[in-house]
Amino acid sequence: MATQYAISGATAREIAASAERAVTEGRLRPGDALPPVRTLADGLGVSPGTVAAAYKELRRRGIVVTRGRGGTVVASAPSVASRRPPRVPEGLRDLAGGHPDPAFLPDLVPPGRLSPGARSHRASPRLPQLEELARAWFRRDGVPDGQVTFAHGALDCVARLLSVELRPGDAVAVEDPGFHHLLDLVPALGLRTAAVAVDDEGMRPEALRSALRAGARAVVLCPRAQNPYGSRVSEARREELLAVLAGSPEVLVVEDDHSADTAGGPLHSLTTAGARGPGRWAQIRTVSKHLGTDLRWTAMACDPVTLARHDGRMLLTSGWVSHVLQETVVRLMTDPATAELVAAAGTAYTERREALIAALAEHGITGAAVSGLNVWVPVRDEAAVVNGLRSQGWWVAGGSRFRIGAGPGVRITVADLRVPEAAVLAADFGRVLADSASTYGG
Repeated sequence: MATQYAISGATAREIAASAERAVTEGRLRPGDALPPVRTLADGLGVSPGTVAAAYKELRRRGIVVTRGRGGTVVASAPSVASRRPPRVPEGLRDLAGGHPDPAFLPDLVPPGRLSPGARSHRASPRLPQLEELARAWFRRDGVPDGQVTFAHGALDCVARLLSVELRPGDAVAVEDPGFHHLLDLVPALGLRTAAVAVDDEGMRPEALRSALRAGARAVVLCPRAQNPYGSRVSEARREELLAVLAGSPEVLVVEDDHSADTAGGPLHSLTTAGARGPGRWAQIRTVSKHLGTDLRWTAMACDPVTLARHDGRMLLTSGWVSHVLQETVVRLMTDPATAELVAAAGTAYTERREALIAALAEHGITGAAVSGLNVWVPVRDEAAVVNGLRSQGWWVAGGSRFRIGAGPGVRITVADLRVPEAAVLAADFGRVLADSASTYGG
């Protein structure tokens, strides 16, 4: 038994299970290197092929990754260990969470008449009134509403789509930097991430083309309010991306329009291009950013094949989204006071985002964000900036968990950053960068 590696076993299955336990229990941590195949084989008294098979299974399950000459290491967010953000230190202003301003969220009041328990929800999984509201929601922005269904959240929906469409080892094109939970989810499903660089207008066409040439069978992107970069797909960029995708009609394109009502800007969806649009597609919308973070409800518009595959798998698992939850969403979506609150939120988020961008620019600092709740600031040393701002009373998110090959940066959530506070934060940011430069030079 190779106790120094916290791994034991005589078969590939036993070795993989032992390594998984070590990761789950924290004896092997993210970034820790596993021993070379031959070294572990010698220590366990098994063949190198047995260890290689164990490592292959661990890679397939998203527990480890292989870094070429860097060997095999525990994944940054292994599928058997939940990676949660660090606790916000007491007394700091929290700008790291990515959450909306609670002041703009309506009170969540469950319906007075609860759904009867003894009926077949599987036979009628969607409330007709909410289904029609969802169709109108998509139709408002030109998204085809012929096929609509529900899920429990954006990631729940994406996970189901990828699991029914792709096989272990297939590649998924994702934004870089991108939503960290999606970057964790893809390898947890046994899939590979194909990083696609982004700018203010969304995915870069040449980067998407490279991902497709590398074999990506699905693309997941945010058309606006991209997290963490704040991109919004422009009309010109939409045409460029459609031209790239035209040669790959079998690729599933998933748009996560998670902040549809508070993103700050129009939607230029790939799905609105009619016959020129992707043949396989889905657009996902949630209400957590404008109605309540505890409302785990998602609406999805999609093509007929995607609908059948998604709903077929859901029927075999959770079956349906709670009708009590659906009734709560109906009440909020039809409430005039809530509509006014959502509109005010969208205006405030735009003002706060633009205020921070402008304040940073006055100190020679470039921030990226043309929509959404976050501002991405490229920096040379993430840790130095996070710690420096912490000493000034601010808590921001280091960018390492949001990126694959993109350069370092920090993410600042501006949802509840009042406009006057932007100048104070920007001045503190400037001092932190000056201190960092004097420490490290240049």
